[in-house]
This record gives sequence, C-alpha cells and structure tokens, in this order.
Amino acid sequence: MACRISELVIDCVDPQRLATFWCEVLGYVELGWEDDALEIGPAEAGFGGPQPTIILSPTADPRHGKLRLHFDVNPTDRDQEAELERLLALGARPADIGQSDEDNWHVLLDPEGNEFCLLRRTLDPV
Repeated sequence: MACRISELVIDCVDPQRLATFWCEVLGYVELGWEDDALEIGPAEAGFGGPQPTIILSPTADPRHGKLRLHFDVNPTDRDQEAELERLLALGARPADIGQSDEDNWHVLLDPEGNEFCLLRRTLDPV
C-alpha cells in the first residue's frame, strides 16, 4: 500500500488573496474555511479526489530564503506562451533564479513571492 498527496499546505500572509490567484491559475474553487485556513481544490472532486487540495494557512512569520518546495504547472488548453501571458495578467511576476534563455520553463512568483514554474508541455485536463 502507498500514500498519495491529499493536501498541500502553504503558510501565507493573506489566504484570500492567494486563494483568488491559485483558483484562477488551477481552475480550483474555494472549498471552505476551517479556523483561519482556507482550502481550495477541484470543484467536482474536492478533498480526496485525484488532485490534491491546497490549504492556505495564515502566518505572520516572515519567510526567509528560497522555498524548498515549489509547484510546477503545465498549460491544459493553450501553449506555454499564451499561458504565460494569462498568468502574468493574473498577477504572477517573472523571477530570475539563474535560469538561462535556453531553459524550456518560466520561473514565476505568485502574489506573495512564492516561486513556481510554468513548464512547456501541454497536458490533458484531469
């Protein structure tokens, strides 16, 4: 028997702001609040479905240094450049972590400065 990832927890300053951003990026919806944390996930499946939900947990602690974990996302209904334009319009910002112009991914920051990568390959939606 094996485990699977059911939730990803992100400490953040403003859970609602990040929920709005990540719901738009991933096509997720708000699933509900528990205490001060906001859970988002796929509308059809919610918790326990094939995709993990994301818990946005408020913290006042400042982040120090580079994250040890980040999201990689792939477009599902357009090419990478069109998806990059969409993500930038939603509030993502380009990040320079030393990647080269030859790399086939884009490194971006979400509204709270968390790194994530937009990969080139288009995937089928879940």
